[in-house]
Amino acid sequence: METKQLKWIYLAILSLIWGSSFILIKKGLIGLTAIQVGSFRIIFAALFLLIVGFNSLKKISRRQWKFVAITSLFGTFMPAYLFAIAETQVNSSIVAILNSLTPLNTLILGIIAFGIQFQKRQVLGVFVGLLGCLLLVLSGDSAGGTQNYLYVLLVVIATLSYAINVNLIKKYLHDLNSVSITTGNFAVLLLPALIILSTTDIGQKIHFAETQHSIFFVGILGILGTGIANILFFKLIQMSSPVFATSVTYLIPIVAFFWGLLDNEMLTPIQFFGAFIILIGVYLSAKK
Repeated sequence: METKQLKWIYLAILSLIWGSSFILIKKGLIGLTAIQVGSFRIIFAALFLLIVGFNSLKKISRRQWKFVAITSLFGTFMPAYLFAIAETQVNSSIVAILNSLTPLNTLILGIIAFGIQFQKRQVLGVFVGLLGCLLLVLSGDSAGGTQNYLYVLLVVIATLSYAINVNLIKKYLHDLNSVSITTGNFAVLLLPALIILSTTDIGQKIHFAETQHSIFFVGILGILGTGIANILFFKLIQMSSPVFATSVTYLIPIVAFFWGLLDNEMLTPIQFFGAFIILIGVYLSAKK
């Protein structure tokens, strides 16, 4: 299959996986703290990747390990905890929508810090997508409830981390396969995550059914939504552009809203219109 077609397939799969991750975080927070959710997410992903991709670590050169470690910090470690903490105070649908700031931050950082060239149509696509996200923000919190929007800043910081991550991969790790990058990331993070988890009260509540159910959901999040998804995402970055790869964050809110439908939440006409505009933004930003 041609790269042009394959990148769209990767984009669709990642949208489904990551669009479901916010509901999994929410389920995890029922019996776990935000720090425990972030730690278990990294641990499950790390164990899975070390089993399936341990041999790929040999392909990482000494020079590349520095950038693998840096990308693990910005692309996985910080977002894993920031998103979990944010969802303790902000609705998961709002967090999913704000995640769509990633392409804009990727574009800005790419131009300013990494010297990556983008065409006008890609810039237009980013802003069109953000317009669609704005419509979803204005109409998305239909369930009401109190939102602590100071925690929104944590999501913004996470999107900046993602933006740094994808630009670093594109510039410094473009010649390294996606399995090696992903496995290397989590090999670096496994010990810190275990140490952080050990400082919590997980040992006192591990026997509770509620805690075990939450760990199960975070396990799915770690293996599928973090481990496998990161392999696909890094491959997508390498076969396309940073802006197109991060356009997956435009589609994530759409998937998140359909999870809401299963939970008896209805999409408004404005939300459908916003989703349509987001798809237009993805198409425009994909143009070379």
